[in-house]
Amino acid sequence: MKSVFKHIRELREDGDLKQWQLAKQLGCSQRSYSDYENGKTRVPPDVLVELSKFYNTSVDYLLDLTNEKKPYPRIDEK
Repeated sequence: MKSVFKHIRELREDGDLKQWQLAKQLGCSQRSYSDYENGKTRVPPDVLVELSKFYNTSVDYLLDLTNEKKPYPRIDEK
């Protein structure tokens, strides 16, 4: 499976974060996170949502469907 998650890696590197730090934030192993970033494993939808919140961007940006970092207006969580 070809990696399509260049933005996930770029956002992490731009924030001077290590893979283990993101893995801890997401509650997964560093290996799982690395596999997400490298396209070896599909990123579960709940992880994509958490990453979009963490980076304040859209899931579309994380999936490389857009180059627009600005997130869509969010629905208020109750």
